Amino acid sequence: METKTLAIVGCGRLASIVLQALDKGLLSDYKIIGTYSRTFEKAESFANFIQQSEHGGACTPCHSLEALLDLKPDYIAEIASPDSLKELIIPALKNGSSVITLSIGGLADPEFYELVKKTASEHGTRVHIASGAIGGFDVLRTVSLMEESTVTFDTTKGPRPLRHTAVYDEAIESETRKVFEGNAVEAIKLFPRQVNVSVAAALASTGPENVNVSITSVPDYVGDDHRIEIKSQQIHAVIDVYSQTAQIAGWSIVNTLRNITSPIAF
Repeated sequence: METKTLAIVGCGRLASIVLQALDKGLLSDYKIIGTYSRTFEKAESFANFIQQSEHGGACTPCHSLEALLDLKPDYIAEIASPDSLKELIIPALKNGSSVITLSIGGLADPEFYELVKKTASEHGTRVHIASGAIGGFDVLRTVSLMEESTVTFDTTKGPRPLRHTAVYDEAIESETRKVFEGNAVEAIKLFPRQVNVSVAAALASTGPENVNVSITSVPDYVGDDHRIEIKSQQIHAVIDVYSQTAQIAGWSIVNTLRNITSPIAF
């Protein structure tokens, strides 16, 4: 199989997992040719690592998205934020680059989602949604195709990741409280980084405006617990994933990349 070219947007902690996978020889079907981050030094550090890796090669750190797109990568792994995805995705798809993303919140707007679909279709490119910290997309999509269904998404987390959001007050440091209840569109507006996974589940099922989301804050809670429940006339399924850290999200990018080129995809 011909080696695919790959670029990375967002050179933070989760993106470093892609570098770990590269170093372990888990991405042998790819050549990472470019990096971009809000801080150029991070992009440069990633590029240096790639160039020094036994399984890496020449890699260009970029000062802008435009410079990254000029490299014409086959794929771009976006591991930054919903705002970064919105800025990147249309130019990338038009450029001939397919996108693998964790920042699904950027697709919560139905009009923008339809524009992304249309652009990808017109330019022969694709958007691959990584599973992040959850799973069960296959079940959600299958049941939604099969018959009418309802979906709920309940998250439990500690107060720390909520400290710079509109729902925070000091009381949640010492008491358990449901801090949000609404649909996935409303959730992503309030929590652009914390509930990307709810939008992913919504897109795989009944749509962001139809999935009921709740977030409960528990004092001293470590990690996140995401519980998705789908009910239809014939099916009742629960996907419940607890993750102590966010590492599973980074590794889901690696798994998506491997599925793209694998003769057998899971």
